[in-house]
Amino acid sequence: MKKTITLFSIILFTLPLMAQKRLFTLNDLIPGGSTYYQSSVPETKYLVWWGDECIEQDIHECRTISKKDGSVQTLVTLEQINDILLAANQKIVRHLYNTSFPYAEKPLLLLLDGNRHILIDWQEKKVVWYAELDPKVSNEDWSKDSRSYAYTIDHNLFVLTADGKTHQVSADGSIDLVYGESVHREEFGISKGTFWNPDGSLLAFYKMDQSMVSKYPQVNITLPQYPVASQSSSPNDSRCATTSPDPYPMAGETSHKVYVGIFNPLTDKTIYLNAGDPTDRYFTNIAWSPDGKKIYLIELNRDQNHGSLDEYDATTGEKLRTLFTEDNDKYFEPLNPIQFLPWDDTKFVYQTRRDGYNHIYLYNVEGKCLKQLTKGAFEVLGVLGFNKAQKTILYASNEQDPLQQNVFKVDMKGKRTLLGDATGWHNATPSESGDYVIDNYSSPDIARNIDIVSTLNAKPSSLNYFTAAEPWDAFQVPEIKTGTIKAADGVTDLYYRLILPTNFDPSKKYPAVVYVYGGPHAHNIDASRHWGVRGWDIWMAQQGYVMFCLDNRGSEHRGLAFEQATFRQLGVEEMKDQLCGVDYLKSLPFVDGNRLGVHGWSYGGYMTTSLMTTYPDVFKVGVAGGPVIDWHFYEVMYGERYMDTPQTNPEGYQKTSLLNKAGNLKGRLLIIYGGNDPICVPQHTLSFMRACIDADTYPDLFTYPGDEHNMMGSDRVHLHNTITRYFEDHLKK
Repeated sequence: MKKTITLFSIILFTLPLMAQKRLFTLNDLIPGGSTYYQSSVPETKYLVWWGDECIEQDIHECRTISKKDGSVQTLVTLEQINDILLAANQKIVRHLYNTSFPYAEKPLLLLLDGNRHILIDWQEKKVVWYAELDPKVSNEDWSKDSRSYAYTIDHNLFVLTADGKTHQVSADGSIDLVYGESVHREEFGISKGTFWNPDGSLLAFYKMDQSMVSKYPQVNITLPQYPVASQSSSPNDSRCATTSPDPYPMAGETSHKVYVGIFNPLTDKTIYLNAGDPTDRYFTNIAWSPDGKKIYLIELNRDQNHGSLDEYDATTGEKLRTLFTEDNDKYFEPLNPIQFLPWDDTKFVYQTRRDGYNHIYLYNVEGKCLKQLTKGAFEVLGVLGFNKAQKTILYASNEQDPLQQNVFKVDMKGKRTLLGDATGWHNATPSESGDYVIDNYSSPDIARNIDIVSTLNAKPSSLNYFTAAEPWDAFQVPEIKTGTIKAADGVTDLYYRLILPTNFDPSKKYPAVVYVYGGPHAHNIDASRHWGVRGWDIWMAQQGYVMFCLDNRGSEHRGLAFEQATFRQLGVEEMKDQLCGVDYLKSLPFVDGNRLGVHGWSYGGYMTTSLMTTYPDVFKVGVAGGPVIDWHFYEVMYGERYMDTPQTNPEGYQKTSLLNKAGNLKGRLLIIYGGNDPICVPQHTLSFMRACIDADTYPDLFTYPGDEHNMMGSDRVHLHNTITRYFEDHLKK
């Protein structure tokens, strides 16, 4: 009797707890939502390195963390920093989050506050360096060695040296002539346009001439305030929208030209690398020699199937030699600059997929490959740093599992060692010596862990500094499953994610929505928190949908053959794989095969529209966001890598154009796009709407005026409400 009462009491106690679990709102789940950060983002700690000292940044103080037991000690306080600022007649700051410690063992704190950059010696209690930049600056790049700042204003490049002198590197910057900014539309791993040499005495930079490039006529509808009735208005006051020309080289068209300059602040002179005529060539992966006297870059032909690593004299700009070349019969895509070994200036590491997977190779400065340091059917996902004392390289890879990213070290003999936890998705930051890493990671069951990992021993040790609570514990979270199915080739395993409706009843039949991306350089399923699920997928499961996602061939991190299966026919093999996913969905007894939907954005918008028009009897409803419609309209670098040019692959462009399939549309299709999309320009969507009108088919259209490729802030919540309503109106019934 006593046991029965105890069990009954437990049940009575548990039921109210279950009942207290809340349902999500879209604001809880979508970035830009009013409650998103409280409800969906796990708490974190902000850790940085000061040499090998681990520092926690906080509002009121920065603290050192013991790497032995995790105990903390105050290093410097906000009050101390503000006292130093006031003594230097500087405005105070409100928190210490925007701080860094650029000099190992020196008590110097770099404080970023808006356009102010202040270096403070907190022990001597003084400001040792200060710069206040124009509020219009962008593309900032600071050298900690020379304390010089490079930045751009209105496409011109400037350098502010430590003595406070401003050097104007260019004066003719414009939309057609761009200095110090990223080029080649940020393909080939390019994310910035300036590169300091090791001691900060020379600045390499990109100059891009796009005067010959076609201008896409983006329309600006943001107008000044109309005059009120009591004010007079000039007859010349215009209420008309204006055009904002955007240089956009479409596949097969004339592309821009890029040059690499080197500016010397000491002489106020600029030279340009003597690389010859840059027509139909790409320059990427810029790197400096350790002595700062030579500069390296990878030159790629327009066909993107041949590249060379070239060495230039940084003083004269003359090409010294080509160290080696690399070819691929489909495409060669260099993404990472060479990195010199900190213990040997005569050797560097280079990442390439020449054996089918991205791996690390050791070279000497003569261009001879000394050893392949990593090898196997996995991808190196990035070199993180080096340990000079141990002579090891720290890197991230998915060798533990294709769905994971873990941290490893490899020595010069090729011996690899796992660092830290063996599960999940890890993002690690090495200390200056490489003796330790800050390892910030999640897994399907862990919201966030932050470990401090020693790299020193044969069996590296970890200290767990912080574990975040799961913010979704307060909500009714639907069940999430993962697994594999075979691709359309019958051989390759593809990973999927399946989300069951909230309060799932296996005896019911549910509508299902396939979320798709499918293109290169992206994936949807990994072993991060909740298997990398998107907030909107959870929202739709709460509305009573089965949600399904599949990473088809062509997506990232599975090797070159997996990615190149789609070469010259983007969308074709990917759709075949997605239909294998549909077959799996239909095999599930709780899925209503007559109520299937599909949704995706960008490449996923292309896939959605293509699935709806290529296989018109499969999906009842689709929502395509920011879609590519015809690869003729997409930009040169990305489009020609995967499709070649329209001139050399007319059959592929014709076969994959959705303008030719507009008449096939049967289901309900909503297309959504940003009115000023600079990635998949509005011409895609508008051309498809025209083709549908001509073919007597009836898609729906929704525009976000003024938005670009992605909706941000509250517009993003509105967007997902719009998508949801369309499925509710047309699929659920």
